[in-house]
Amino acid sequence: MKLGQLANGRRRLAAYWGAAVVQVVAVACDAKVLKQASKASLMPLLLSWSRTEQAPPLLQAALLASAAGDLLLETELQLAGIAAFAAAHACYLAVYLTRPGQRSWRVVAAYGALWAALVAVLSPGLGGQRVPVAAYALLLTATAIASRWHSPRSGLGGALFLISDALIALRLAGRDFPGRGALVMSTYAAGQYFLTSGLVDQRSGEHGRAASARGTGGGAPSGSRATRWRPPPPTA
Repeated sequence: MKLGQLANGRRRLAAYWGAAVVQVVAVACDAKVLKQASKASLMPLLLSWSRTEQAPPLLQAALLASAAGDLLLETELQLAGIAAFAAAHACYLAVYLTRPGQRSWRVVAAYGALWAALVAVLSPGLGGQRVPVAAYALLLTATAIASRWHSPRSGLGGALFLISDALIALRLAGRDFPGRGALVMSTYAAGQYFLTSGLVDQRSGEHGRAASARGTGGGAPSGSRATRWRPPPPTA
């Protein structure tokens, strides 16, 4: 990666974290205008950074769908917002399941038990939203599992995203508490970053190894005709 491109990527990532800090503070202080503006900028900034890192198209689609979800959830179109985030998780699943990783059934069992416990605890307070919330939580759990199979870094992102939306479900179930909103956005912003960086870091490593292989293989190979044959030394 060129130095200019690297610096550009760092500036965009710094802008993302700046917007995330503003968002968390605005939520904690209930500054409505600042809260909406910073939330609307989060995913576009992360998407912009991911493009400098040559992120896979499905990852970019997940961030774009998340940006749409953030905007829709601030309106009356709540179901459309949930559908947008469901599409984002479908993209995450598609990209993570096509990447090599160590697949452990212990991870499936642990997250499956967590999903069942969350549904059992929250269902009494969800009323008619019980089924859609359980279905969406299952999709979130699948993303957490697939991302953990990929790497610990991306798995941290999947876990944080699950925690963020579980905190939202607590409010829907009538179990709100002070500071919950700030926790939702801090875990959401960190989760999206780790889900994204877990993939782009792997691609950067792959590109680096490929470039190194091209660099070492640019000259004549050690077993080639140019290095294998030598003329005999002159005789006296």
